[in-house]
Amino acid sequence: MEFKDITSSVIEYVNKSKTENGIVLVYTPHTTAGITVNENADPAVQSDMIRFYKELVPDKSWFNHMEGNSSAHIMSSLISPSQSFILENGKLVLGTWQGIFFCEFDGPRSRKVFIKILGEDQRIQ
Repeated sequence: MEFKDITSSVIEYVNKSKTENGIVLVYTPHTTAGITVNENADPAVQSDMIRFYKELVPDKSWFNHMEGNSSAHIMSSLISPSQSFILENGKLVLGTWQGIFFCEFDGPRSRKVFIKILGEDQRIQ
């Protein structure tokens, strides 16, 4: 289980797009992973969150899912597979201490994160 800070990767993608204004969607297509926003200045926040989620959704012997990772599926639903961000004047709008995290609840596994920018219409009339 880990929370990986992907903020710099998202910002790099946004910068390369040259889109000035819009919405940036960050999405992972996995049922045991998620995307969240939280403080990225102190890594203790991520370790505290991991500990909290493990206590909130412990592995239970009565879970029926044959793969044995029901708790990871539940955590993924609690976090969400996607987050949306405002893009304003070419910059991602984040608070001073906010970072974007890929949340792995059942790893290590090969994972993907997709970024889509829904930007202003850039056609010249």
